[in-house]
Amino acid sequence: MSDNIEGGCRCGAVRYKLNLEKLPNVYACHCLDCQTWSGSAFSLQFFVPEDALEVRGAPYLYERVSDDGERVSRQRGCANCITRVYNTNSRRPGFAVIRAGTLDHSDRLSIVAHIWTKRKLKGIDIPKDVPSWPEGAPTEEFIRIVMG
Repeated sequence: MSDNIEGGCRCGAVRYKLNLEKLPNVYACHCLDCQTWSGSAFSLQFFVPEDALEVRGAPYLYERVSDDGERVSRQRGCANCITRVYNTNSRRPGFAVIRAGTLDHSDRLSIVAHIWTKRKLKGIDIPKDVPSWPEGAPTEEFIRIVMG
């Protein structure tokens, strides 16, 4: 396994290592939550099995229950520099979702899918050969594409 896929928050108080063979694929989420949390037009993130994620430091925990009460999202980040690092979600047990920009070499990542494009800002163009969905993608297909 690779020992150099690492990342963390801006100040370095929360660091992580990914026990993966290769860099993960990234997806862009254009939903309102991701726009609000990122302060940008969309967020870039990737899935990893939770057991492939080693975290150092003491990330804060923020839990958010969906409006329908069916999903719990557990956001983790740095209390010092307020960087969101990763989250887990009750609808995807066993997986962590890492914020792509926290990876030390995020410039080496590839975007392989876009979700919630109905919320996409004007002026953001999605290449025609990259899969996209107006809302959430079908789970199995999405995992297959992103985990590819």
